[in-house]
Amino acid sequence: MKILPTIRTEFPYQIRVVENTFIPMRDGLRLAAKIWLPIDAEENPMPAIFEYLPYRKDDDMAVRDSKNHPYMAGHGYACLRVDMRGSGDSDGILSDEYTEQEHQDALEILEWLERQPWCNGKVGMMGISWGGFNSLQVAALQPKQLKAVVAIGFTDDRYATDVHYQGGSLLAVDMLPWASLMLAFQALPPDSRFRPDWRKVWQGRLEKNPRFIELWLNHQRRDDYWKHGSICEDYRKVKIPVYAVSGWADSYSDSVLRTLEKLSCPKRALIGPWAHGFPQNAMPRPQIGFLQEILRWWDYWLKDIDTGIMDEPMLQVWMQDSINPATYYPERPGRWIAEETWSSSSIKPQKVYLTSSNTLASSPEFIEGQTKNIYSVQHHGLDAGIWCPYGAPGDYAPDQNLEDSLCLCFDTEPIQDTQEILGYPELTLELSSDQPLAQIVARLCDVSSTGESLLVSRGNLNLTHRNSHEFPEALEPNKRYTVTFPLT
Repeated sequence: MKILPTIRTEFPYQIRVVENTFIPMRDGLRLAAKIWLPIDAEENPMPAIFEYLPYRKDDDMAVRDSKNHPYMAGHGYACLRVDMRGSGDSDGILSDEYTEQEHQDALEILEWLERQPWCNGKVGMMGISWGGFNSLQVAALQPKQLKAVVAIGFTDDRYATDVHYQGGSLLAVDMLPWASLMLAFQALPPDSRFRPDWRKVWQGRLEKNPRFIELWLNHQRRDDYWKHGSICEDYRKVKIPVYAVSGWADSYSDSVLRTLEKLSCPKRALIGPWAHGFPQNAMPRPQIGFLQEILRWWDYWLKDIDTGIMDEPMLQVWMQDSINPATYYPERPGRWIAEETWSSSSIKPQKVYLTSSNTLASSPEFIEGQTKNIYSVQHHGLDAGIWCPYGAPGDYAPDQNLEDSLCLCFDTEPIQDTQEILGYPELTLELSSDQPLAQIVARLCDVSSTGESLLVSRGNLNLTHRNSHEFPEALEPNKRYTVTFPLT
């Protein structure tokens, strides 16, 4: 039996759409916004849901926004989608990601929302990727209007787990395309329907827009530039309820578990099989009715309706089955599981040891002074897949046998019973290098009975960052060091 999706066309509230309005900032510039409103909102003020992005509301995000925001507005919310300063139809120049100016503008937008006759002063902030990042960043500033957050595909640490650096190593194959895409976005003109001065604004952007990659390459250590906007600097600053969401194929799934553990506010988390996208349409399947899910969240925290959402387990996860590797998955088989808390007492750590016979054993077997040597080749890593998949064909890592042949490999005996991992492994190594600069890369793979090698998780560490991403230290050649790093 095939179950077809149902398209809903009737909602509790009729809505109207304000295609563009300009929100004045204190410095005289204006930010462009699109608004979806229940038609009686001015007579019956309602909570607002605010999404804040540099991705042009009138073209690039128009189709996506036309599905998400009308749904919420149709259930009694005023929905606001704002083009950031310097993007889309807004004034100014977008100077970088997650700047103090971006945050200050967000605070002024929240104050503006509170003054509108159709808003009752309660606001929820939501978004994916950039919008998930800044939802949490603004929450950490504790504006009185902001009551709850839904953050999807986000990071809590801008240096260690974003598109720029991983384990202290430059993430060049993803950072450069991302910087180029942002440069292209910012080179587009505003919409002439709303900006009669579009040509002047456009020329100003072409003359003044910075190249983000120059900024990122000028900050190769975890300095104050990266600490700004990283909520991991002090999780306690986020006091309002947070719903954290990602997918196992998304590059940000580790942030969900880490944030869930560290936040002390009311919280929930959801991890599906998805790549970087909204769970109602992200690949691979199964997808879920995510708009219905977050409506329950907003109703609970913004309307004081007991939807039961906070009585459910704190963490819901799609536990994936073992499959053969492929560069595209229309679906990842598995099942939903739940944990009441995180970290969970039902999860038992398991320790295995590398052995001199290239196996993984339950107890140490290396003899003092024994070593294993690896002389890396530059083309190792070509079969890694892309760092941040969107679920498209070619995104995922293929069979890892070729990569395995270029590495030191340590194998378990065939596993008879099902072993499930929830969380992420850590690897501890005692090693030395004959050079002062080196990095280590490790992969955890699931090898099938017929020999296919499926990438499960991986991690890397710039060994000069073994003690700190902020204060690197060169290696002393041939000296032994002990290092530990996660495979996320």
